[in-house]
Amino acid sequence: MFAKIASLGLFGLNAFPVDVEIDITRGQPQFEIVGLPDTVVKESRDRIKAALRACEISFPAAEVMINLAPADTKKSGSVHDMAIFMAILRAMRTINDNTDGCAFIGEMSLNGDVRSINGVLPMMILAREMGIKSLFVPADNAREASVIKGIDVYAVRNGEELIRHFRGEEYLTPCENYIPPEPEYNEILDFADVKGQQFAKRALEIAAAGGHNALLIGSPGSGKSMLAKRMPSILPPLTFDEALETTKIHSISGLLSPESPIITKRPFRSPHHTISSAGLAGGGTIPKPGEVSLAHNGLLFLDEIAEFDKRTLEILRQPIEDRCVTISRASGTITYPCTFMLIGAMNPCPCGYYGHPTRNCTCSSKKVVDYQQKISGPLLDRFDLHIEVAPAEFKDLSSNKKEESSEAVRQRVTRARNRQSERFEGTGITCNALISDNKLRDYCIMDSEASATLDRIFHALSLSGRAYSRILKTARTIADLDDSELILKKHITEAAQYRINDEQK
Repeated sequence: MFAKIASLGLFGLNAFPVDVEIDITRGQPQFEIVGLPDTVVKESRDRIKAALRACEISFPAAEVMINLAPADTKKSGSVHDMAIFMAILRAMRTINDNTDGCAFIGEMSLNGDVRSINGVLPMMILAREMGIKSLFVPADNAREASVIKGIDVYAVRNGEELIRHFRGEEYLTPCENYIPPEPEYNEILDFADVKGQQFAKRALEIAAAGGHNALLIGSPGSGKSMLAKRMPSILPPLTFDEALETTKIHSISGLLSPESPIITKRPFRSPHHTISSAGLAGGGTIPKPGEVSLAHNGLLFLDEIAEFDKRTLEILRQPIEDRCVTISRASGTITYPCTFMLIGAMNPCPCGYYGHPTRNCTCSSKKVVDYQQKISGPLLDRFDLHIEVAPAEFKDLSSNKKEESSEAVRQRVTRARNRQSERFEGTGITCNALISDNKLRDYCIMDSEASATLDRIFHALSLSGRAYSRILKTARTIADLDDSELILKKHITEAAQYRINDEQK
């Protein structure tokens, strides 16, 4: 007896079709799975036998051969359990209804229940592209799958429901498409909580408006972390395409909840400084996304950045430029996207008080230099804005003046991003920070006074080519906040003041 059931597999972010073929013949009872399965896939034999018993179905006393085609592609995880379960039922003629146009993904438990799996969203997108009409998924993954329109999604709680459905006894009902709600910012920390620090707030508003990287430098207690942790409250909303991209990465990482199956707010990742290179960039036998990819379309915050391992930090240089991470293993090569804003925070020296207006620094000159050189020049150059966070003033902390809320700042940021979306429509560029160097002339148009000012700054600070382009992109963002299509002198001078580390070279 032969049968074939459609399933889907996943390698990195890339889903691929899998045909579960079964042949049941007379012979010595055995159950074999071939087609390059990993250990977890092979273990499905025991899970499925137990699940069939739980559903009061006797496993065939015959030679059972399962082939997962294509046979030259590695199959991993428990995603194919439900398809193998259905293939056995189909070959035994236990079910009557046709399974053509249907695909099955999910893990079977020993008592016949269907458990959730990771990576449903990218597999769902592939199923729609393949023309599959119906996808049967674990009930806990149903809302995530129903985000995609154009295909019927059936939520399966246990094997008995599948059997009754395909016997025509009690049909399952397709899930309604999940419509994500508008993101809520009520629970996020607000900029109104930060007293004073107008210079730093303005710089972070510019960073959010243009997607720029920013480095906060200041003494302990000046508010660097407090400011950075409030950045999500002023970031613009995700577009639907950005939300899908971000959700796919979180889906394969198992970070989605059944209640919130799609990411609606830009992610904020803040790893500890003891993180490994693989944790930051991604890795493993089957490479998983690292923090840089989990922050895709959002923000990666490295607090106490100088305390990170220097080799780990240097890994960031290429992802910041390429906006993707490629991980090669014997099993294959995976590329994960990582378009993120990088916000770093550090003290100016080991004791933290170098340059403090009232407290003396206890560090030697060599210690100060060594500490600051923990951030290499090439990595430092990749921060568009270098922001000095001054110590908090008593008059600001004790003031009853109401500070500007994050909502007001977010409205300006969103308006500036909308200008950029119109400007870059059809180009693949989403914000000013992503303008390629060969497009600077097209999008960063200065008047003569602004051009002359930038010329003087370039020679006075002996800027690198990268620093020049980053000042220009930052000035473009400041002009967008001013609703100006032309970059003026004031925009250049403001952008240049956020390059304090260039002045200190």
